[in-house]
Amino acid sequence: MNSLVPIASARLTVAVVGGGFTGAAMAMHLVAGIGYPTDTSVVVIEPRSELGRGLAYSATDPAHRVNVPAARMTLFPDIPDDFERYVGGISTRDDAELIGHDGLPYPKRSVFGEYVSARIQPFLDDGRIRHWRTKAISVSQKGNRYEIAGSDGTALIADIVVLAVSHPPPSLPRVLQPFKDDPKLIADVTVTDAIDAVETGDRVLIVGNGLTSADVVASLKRRGHVGQITSFSRRGLRSRGHGPVGQEPFGDFLSEPFTSASKLLHKVRQTLREAEERGMTWHSVVDALRAQGRDIWGNLPVIERRRVARHLRPVWDVHRFRIAPQVEAALEQAIASGQMDVRAASLSSVTRIDAGYRVTLRPQRAKSLETLDVDAIVVTTGPAHGGILQSQAMLRELEQAGLLQPCPTGLGILVDAKSNPVSASGESTTSLFIAGPLARGTFGELMGLPQVTEHAIFVAQRIRDLIDECGISHRTGQTVEG
Repeated sequence: MNSLVPIASARLTVAVVGGGFTGAAMAMHLVAGIGYPTDTSVVVIEPRSELGRGLAYSATDPAHRVNVPAARMTLFPDIPDDFERYVGGISTRDDAELIGHDGLPYPKRSVFGEYVSARIQPFLDDGRIRHWRTKAISVSQKGNRYEIAGSDGTALIADIVVLAVSHPPPSLPRVLQPFKDDPKLIADVTVTDAIDAVETGDRVLIVGNGLTSADVVASLKRRGHVGQITSFSRRGLRSRGHGPVGQEPFGDFLSEPFTSASKLLHKVRQTLREAEERGMTWHSVVDALRAQGRDIWGNLPVIERRRVARHLRPVWDVHRFRIAPQVEAALEQAIASGQMDVRAASLSSVTRIDAGYRVTLRPQRAKSLETLDVDAIVVTTGPAHGGILQSQAMLRELEQAGLLQPCPTGLGILVDAKSNPVSASGESTTSLFIAGPLARGTFGELMGLPQVTEHAIFVAQRIRDLIDECGISHRTGQTVEG
């Protein structure tokens, strides 16, 4: 095994596994926003050539746009217009669809990736952050430190490890498993050019009605697709667009802490009625829930969190995670023209016919089944967070070592209030951190970019606290050879 270039005279080494948005943001705030000592080495382990893009912002499809106006996306909460000013350098000649019908810019997702990459570059140039371009395949404890093995044959010894890994892929429904190798069954649309297999006239079945489903429709429409599109989910709920510009969040869900899902739901319904009486839309109430989300979630016992995740999450997701006006327009046009049909149903069976599939759906509140023939099936059910620990060998290894366990809410990895994972024995591993959405079982609302940014800053601060409190001694950073 070849060694990584040794880190000379480092006080300690912080390794960030995953260099997408979460990992890049955490590393930047660790060395800049928190003013970390210069003799600390921060190494971000990421196979992509650029840090900050990750899965979401590496998208090259021009139909894929940020889901909120540019003014609501930034790496720096104290500079809220940072990305908006960055986008100001883009003219409508470069992107004719930049401005939504609300008059606000919704740039392509790749542009946000460029922005994050540009902001982290100075830290790479001066060496405060190092980019180890490899995939971490193993993380194991070595005494009170960690050995991280890379797919390039190198390994690194670190004092503190931050797991900022990406979302797991969707879970393929059982009835689709026999066809998992078919080119016309697209199990993971995040794979580059995944929908290239869909031909212009193909009859398409989309499993799921959320943000990813909307992106697929927008992509197909941009490519000139004319075939029939049928999308379905258990409740038939699809992602919504944005509300009126300038509408403030409305609702107080903290003055009276709620400890049951049913009481919280009752309060939400009451607040929705009050908002309507004041001429406000549901968007204002959902925005208030989002802003107060962490504290609302913290007031609920685990059993009630599980009820929320199981019964209310689908409704929350389609209202909380809204689509850009450009994507909404493509979706509405497809539905209005009759090209697309949105259904409330579950998948009953799938069989092969000729070059396509015969699909049987079980409609909600209907006794009889429905059958339709399609040429392609696209799965857009979202990340399988409940099976995160089985999605990567590195995470399986940490689980087997007793350092990680799944969150009982089914929303990622169980962590404590400092975002340290809770071991199988119930103890927290203080030098290991989980950053980003995989910690949301404990922190609640942790999928939107503002919340992910806040959590990245939070984890960076906890790392500083750890060093200050425990007085981690001066060490010489090193690599190991096998």
